[in-house]
Amino acid sequence: MLFVGLAVQAPPGSGTADLYSAVPSGNTNAVPAEILKGGPGLGWENGVVRNYQPSPRTIALTFDDGPDPEWTPKVLAVLSKYGVKGTFFVLGDQALRNPGLLRQIRDQGSELGVHSFTHANLDLVGPWRTQLELRLSQLVLAGATGESTALVRPPFSSSSKALDNSGWATVRSVAADGYVAVLASRDSRDWTSPGADRIVANLTPAGSAGEVMLLHDSGGDRSQTVAALDTLIPTLQQSGYRFATASEALDLSKATTQAPMTSRVLGTIVLWGLWACSSLVAVVTVAMVAAGIIALGRALLLLISARRHRRLSATASALPPLVDPVTVIVPAYNEEAGIAAAVRSIVASTHQLQVVVVDDGSTDRTSEIVAAMNLPQVTLIRQENAGKPAALNTGLAMAAHDLVVMVDGDTIFEPDTISNLVRPFADPAVGAVSGNAKVANRGGLIGRWQHIEYVIGFNMDRRWYDLAKCMPTVPGAVGAFRAQALRDVGGVSDDTLAEDTDLTMSLGRAGWRVVYREDARAWTEAPASLKALWRQRYRWCYGTMQAMWKHKAGVLKRGRGGSYTRRGLGYMLVFQVLLPLLAPAVDVFAIYGLLFRDPATTIAIWISFQCLDLLIGTRSSGRHP
Repeated sequence: MLFVGLAVQAPPGSGTADLYSAVPSGNTNAVPAEILKGGPGLGWENGVVRNYQPSPRTIALTFDDGPDPEWTPKVLAVLSKYGVKGTFFVLGDQALRNPGLLRQIRDQGSELGVHSFTHANLDLVGPWRTQLELRLSQLVLAGATGESTALVRPPFSSSSKALDNSGWATVRSVAADGYVAVLASRDSRDWTSPGADRIVANLTPAGSAGEVMLLHDSGGDRSQTVAALDTLIPTLQQSGYRFATASEALDLSKATTQAPMTSRVLGTIVLWGLWACSSLVAVVTVAMVAAGIIALGRALLLLISARRHRRLSATASALPPLVDPVTVIVPAYNEEAGIAAAVRSIVASTHQLQVVVVDDGSTDRTSEIVAAMNLPQVTLIRQENAGKPAALNTGLAMAAHDLVVMVDGDTIFEPDTISNLVRPFADPAVGAVSGNAKVANRGGLIGRWQHIEYVIGFNMDRRWYDLAKCMPTVPGAVGAFRAQALRDVGGVSDDTLAEDTDLTMSLGRAGWRVVYREDARAWTEAPASLKALWRQRYRWCYGTMQAMWKHKAGVLKRGRGGSYTRRGLGYMLVFQVLLPLLAPAVDVFAIYGLLFRDPATTIAIWISFQCLDLLIGTRSSGRHP
């Protein structure tokens, strides 16, 4: 049902363009001469297709392409004004959107016919699609009105004399299925908007023969049609013509019957199911457009920010280095694989430092490895497992210096990382500094994905945050803090799963400035399996939302802390919450478009999104790998 529903929701222009447009008439050698010369009704009788001619001086007003919420009620109002009934050949997808209008048409005494579901040219789609179009439309009618109809008008059809071989094959097919194809004897050509007077002239009978007149109650501005009806109906009534439904004019019995209970139940299910599919397509389309607008806005913002931040960083790097000693805190839990390399890289720093390794209840050889290194700058503290925030607070209590660097136990520093990281503390307003975390294990596909994500999704954002003075996260892998600032906010909190974001937001709300140093690079081990990646991203996403909720009251605060919170939370809400939620719509739309729309256009749209990310990544990667 979902596949069928999405297929029929494909708009005109999907796949083969000719399916939704008229085509020139072809050969007529297969069409019997009596059919070409006969009346506008064509139905199956005694094994052959025969014509039905309307009764003399009888007019059947028929309307295609509806129901339309604006024009169908106006047409019905004119018909009601003169006590006239019409026949409305409805499109299934229009009926799906306006089921109440179907009931209004029936309650007023007019009758319903089927005009296909999507206005596809039935001469071109083949038998299976024709049956699908008509069957779905019948189910919508059954679900909305409890009735079924034997009347059908194929899209782009005209009169019997205009039938070509393809149109004749369609008529034979629908007639064999029990339908009566109702063509037209007079075409108003109202779809060309020739003016109300011209429409009246096109429909005015020349003699006493009965007529099936073709008009439209949807598909565009039908004000001329409504005006023409208001003139045509009383004029023909005064001339002795009577108006009837198509089935009455063609003397067809039981054209409209009560649908079986199974069809009514199934029709109700289909009505709701197709409505859901229609809504899904609309929602995905809106979500994709919104994602595109947000992504483009973010791209422009980040590219401008990157250029400006690079200039400011070059100026800041020319300032004299800060020589104040630093305490480096390394919280470690089961880090035996990388702790030795991490500690050696820190000790090899060009900066004067103290290293405090806090073993948070590891069950492996982490403590033994650190102790065996026997480095004079390194202090090892063992404690029962209490979580990363507790380990950081333990290390903070042991800090001998006012500047504190926090680093994960699987992260490698470059020799000048710490010197570059603490340089902004020359400004007494700076309370924390974010470094540039980079993925070390890029060998596999998952590692490469995360490298791209770190470049585009994290470090580019930090440049904008730095310029806007609203940095929300100093990463646990590489960050520096003023010890006084940490004491001001009560240390590292364990209220959320993202203690680094929670801590940074607390510092920003307290009025401390948080900055970013691109040249303070640290190489961290990213998750190497999908399971580990899922656990990490779940913790990050959930923890970030916890932190945003925890600090939401800051948006009402005045001063530097309030400005920080409003800018930071606003950016995160739009670009880190809303955009990721909307982004899958691009891929969903791509799949839908490849199956049911124009593949070339769909691929072009999808590639444009990828090129946008590629542009950001290229501009953001700079000189460093």
